[in-house]
Amino acid sequence: MIFVKPFAPYVVHGLMLFMVALVASSFPVGAMITSGLPPELMMFFRFFIAAVMFAPYVFIKNGWQIPEFTQLKGYILLSIPLVVFFLCMFEGLRYTTALNTGAIYTVVPVITAIYVLIINREKTSRRKSLGLLVGTLGALWIVFRGDLHSLLQLQLNYGDLLFLLGCLFLAAYNPLIKKFYRGEAMEVMTFWVIAIGSVWLMLLSMSSFQDVVWQGVSSNVYLGIIYLAVFTTLVTFFLLQFGTLTLGATRVAAYSFLTPVFVLIINLFLGVGRFEFSLLPGVFLVLVAMFLVQKARD
Repeated sequence: MIFVKPFAPYVVHGLMLFMVALVASSFPVGAMITSGLPPELMMFFRFFIAAVMFAPYVFIKNGWQIPEFTQLKGYILLSIPLVVFFLCMFEGLRYTTALNTGAIYTVVPVITAIYVLIINREKTSRRKSLGLLVGTLGALWIVFRGDLHSLLQLQLNYGDLLFLLGCLFLAAYNPLIKKFYRGEAMEVMTFWVIAIGSVWLMLLSMSSFQDVVWQGVSSNVYLGIIYLAVFTTLVTFFLLQFGTLTLGATRVAAYSFLTPVFVLIINLFLGVGRFEFSLLPGVFLVLVAMFLVQKARD
């Protein structure tokens, strides 16, 4: 993995923070356009636009060539967790709340650590395990505003179970990157995973094309989809794969603990929410968890 050597560790960690900020920004943007188109169509356009915009750079730099069968098989398998997760997320939100999904999403780093052991044969150190536990508690504190009663009242309904299934698939994405990476240029892997994902989504959304009144779709919906395609799909996928190969799947997954923190900051910036001192213990726990996970020895 020669391409990662010129980058200092603080640069890589800075890129991971930028990635989390982009992921967090997808929540308010997605909320603004969620009723504009069926979820499967939104996801298809999101992936398709990202693939089309990235294609010229990939092919000009690396030449036009179809990946070898072994590589192509890996890209196909890598695209499945992403497609399943997004489908489960949008479908699950029809039956549950954003609060419930936010709580369930915090289990992704822990599940990732389990997959790392199974798929990559890498054990998680005690310090890293402690960090994952502390991070989960901190993220849950932020999601539930420190209200233990609300946490205990969480009951899993059909939408929650569907989203949990999506999280089980998403957690496998980082370990699979490390398993299927064969030294190719990072942009090549990113492009083919996104392109194949758009094919899956096109097949799943074909029946929805006929039901949409395209003249009635607001221009803000298209602008939102373009933003999601470029920044929260193309850029974040590239950074995710780069970070996984540089830092490891568990360390990168641990950054998702910061997602509620960044969502809180973005909402405050947009004037949607307000700061509450009850959130500070959760923020503190997340920061402690990040320190434990990033400083742990593999």
